Order: sequence, then C-alpha cells, then structure tokens
Amino acid sequence: MSKTISELEKLLPKDLDAGLVFSGSASGKKIKGYPTPNSFTPELDPEYLFHESSRDVIVWFMNSSEPFYLFGPTGSGKSSLIKQLAAKLNYPVFSITGHSRLEFPDMVGHLTVEKGNMAFQYGPLALAMKYGGLLLLDEIDLLDPSTAAGLNNILDGGPLCISENEGEIINPHPLFRFAATANTNGGSDETGLYHGTLRQNLAFMDRFWLCEIDYPTPESEEKLLSIKAGHLPADLRKKMIEFAGEVRRFFMGESKVDFNQAIEVTFSTRTLIRWADLVVRFQPLANQGIQPVTYALDRALGYRATKVTRSFLHELAQRIFPVENI
Repeated sequence: MSKTISELEKLLPKDLDAGLVFSGSASGKKIKGYPTPNSFTPELDPEYLFHESSRDVIVWFMNSSEPFYLFGPTGSGKSSLIKQLAAKLNYPVFSITGHSRLEFPDMVGHLTVEKGNMAFQYGPLALAMKYGGLLLLDEIDLLDPSTAAGLNNILDGGPLCISENEGEIINPHPLFRFAATANTNGGSDETGLYHGTLRQNLAFMDRFWLCEIDYPTPESEEKLLSIKAGHLPADLRKKMIEFAGEVRRFFMGESKVDFNQAIEVTFSTRTLIRWADLVVRFQPLANQGIQPVTYALDRALGYRATKVTRSFLHELAQRIFPVENI
C-alpha cells in the first residue's frame, strides 16, 4: 500500500488541449488531466471506437460539478467508454462493482495489520478523493438504497470523514470525479431483464447528471470488424452485425420476428468481436463439413444460453446467413 500511496502523491495535474486529446486537432479548450499514465490509468485501446455518448462524458470531464450516471443495456460498453476517455487524460481510475451487500465502509477502506502495526488502508473512494482520480461505481442500481444514500454528502462535493483513521477529513481533490454505470435509470427495471436491480432514492438520483447509452451503430461496428476481422468478407461481416442486432432486439423485446419467449442472452460488441475472431480461426473446419459461423457462434454466445434459446439462435442464423455460411 505504501508504494501505491507514494505513486499517487507524485501525481501532478496538467492543463491539456481537449481537441488534441480527443480528436487530434487543437481546439484551445482546456481540460484537466495528467501528463503521463500511472498504475491506475486504464490501458488505452488504439482501436477503440468512441460512442456518440462520448460527447456527454467529455463535457462532464471538462467541468464535473456533478457526479455522472451512465445507463443502458448490458453489453453496450458503458464502463469501457468511461475508462477509455479517462485513459486519454491519463486519469487514475478506481473501480468498484455494486451489489446488494456492498456497504459504505467497503468503499472508504479498513484497518489492517502492516509490519506488525495497525494501519488504515484506503479504499477506492478515499484514494480517488484524496489524490485526484475517478471513482467508477459499476452496477450502482444493485446497491441497497440506504447504502447509496450514504454517498449523498460526497456527491454534493462534501468531505469524507474517516472515523476509523483517527477522524481523518479528506476534502475532495480538484480532479476527483465520480461516475456510475447501471442497466436502469435508477427508477427500477420495467423490462424484467435485470434481476436484482433496485429502485434508488429520488433524492440520491437527483444529484446525478444522467446519460443514456445504446449499442453502437451498425456502421461503427462494421468499421470495428473491418479492423479486428478484416480477413472476413465484407458481406459476411455485415450479416454478423445484422444477426447481433436482431439478437439484441429480441433481448430487449423489440423484435418483430415471431418467437414465443424472451431470450436471456445478448450481443455485446465484445462478444461480436469474439465471434468474428473465432469464425476466422475455425475456417479450416469447413473442410470437414462443419460450418464455422454457427460453430463459432456457440462458443462466443450460444453456450451461455438455455437449450431453447440456443436452438432459436441457430434458427435465426439460418434466416440471416446464406446457406454456405452456416
């Protein structure tokens, strides 16, 4: 822990040109960040394609007077969007995943034994507030509302008091940012897709700037697959994206194709890329009479589904793909 603290204490904020950081062209608009990455900075993916919602997150980063709440369907890339933008600013990111048993002290820290003595070990919230970083609370709508309410003072810009560490008071660092992700907007799940999510306190939600994110556009995913799986024919890549879109619509209950039940799996962009990669790698199976597209589909997604859903995925593939591909 001492090595961690030593590194964080050396962080020096810097004014960066927002245009240069995010688009490569100088804009004259300044945004705070750090000159170099650190151990807590997410790894920057040079092939990452930024979502339209990037605009909202960038504006929030430039002047984050309020905490940020990003919600949308599972697999839409909520956490990765925030982390990739943070990576461009060399921000340290301290992540924690919400769940029904998470308590406020879990975020703040705890006493531990260090070299024979009792010492306080800072949790992700305390580290972000004290040294200037982004606290990313994933799945915030799984939190018990009473636990979430314990964050109200922090969300209002107030200090953190750590009674277990001799009453230490941590005033928020100027570069402290609080971002949360969720599948719902905090008003409970109306779709029945996300078991365990809880309706959050209205006063708690009122403190957030909300932003909704959806799956990437087909054009964006086509561009991504052309990079990640360029060996596949363009028409096959388009059919794979069409298939992924239809599965997503079924998952959300928005498809017009007849099927007598909801499906419990969906296509994240990550899963789509995995599928494309496996199709390439399993191409030699075609010589044995095995169709790489459906063979790879099972390994990328199908085996996570029930037998009924898996059978439906195969039927859907037969509708969308040319016979020679499936």
